[in-house]
Amino acid sequence: MRLSVYFLLFSFFVASSYSEENDIKKSQWHGFERQDFSSDGLKCILVIPASAAKDSPWVWRARFFGHQPQADIELLKKGFHIAYCDVGGLFGNEVAVDRWDRFYNILTEDRGLSKRPALEGMSRGGLIIYNWASKNPKKVSCIYGDAPVCDIRSWPGGKGKGKGGGGTWKSALKAYGITDEESVKAEVSPIHKLKPIAEAGVPLLHVVGAADEVVPVEENSAIIEKRYRALGGTIKVISKPGIGHHPHALKDPKPIVDFILKHSLKD
Repeated sequence: MRLSVYFLLFSFFVASSYSEENDIKKSQWHGFERQDFSSDGLKCILVIPASAAKDSPWVWRARFFGHQPQADIELLKKGFHIAYCDVGGLFGNEVAVDRWDRFYNILTEDRGLSKRPALEGMSRGGLIIYNWASKNPKKVSCIYGDAPVCDIRSWPGGKGKGKGGGGTWKSALKAYGITDEESVKAEVSPIHKLKPIAEAGVPLLHVVGAADEVVPVEENSAIIEKRYRALGGTIKVISKPGIGHHPHALKDPKPIVDFILKHSLKD
């Protein structure tokens, strides 16, 4: 009798966990099953491979889901899940990090995915991937940044040579609860948060356009590269001559795919 009660309680717990994923909408995404759902107040997307690789590795996409998806598609073919959790308008702040903490728990505890995803951030997506990784360095296998924003003063602040984000700057200041004047010394950006990531030995890959006028390389990825190497970290930068902020990624995604495979799959 006691065992029956325990079984019922366990079944209820499992059912409750999945019932929190409200209104799962299934569709096809480049030939793979896509699930859109809400859970714990989060708006989520999960694309499922036909056959998951050992330990269920996954790529955690930050912002602009589906843009330049060639690397994601190739990784799906190799058994990776592709995941997304909306943190729009938060610029990688503490609220965004908290959302990602909760989404991580959903995918690793409820869905059984790997405890160490690969993080992928295009443009402003660079803010959340680094800010989350800095708080959770041992939960990250590797980081791929594509023309990533690494300092809010550069974008959307426009405090350097870049074009800035216009009115978006006010939104970023509000997200961090700081003033324009305070932003000069506020250490809220990825360039300030590299030490824990380097100490955890997380490898980095940045793909950048050498002529980027929106997120200038010298104000973002070049600073990450210099500081990360000084901290003893490993980083590779692929620079595209004559290319601006767009197009993102690489026509042939092999270097990106190989990087993520190398650091995500274990024999």
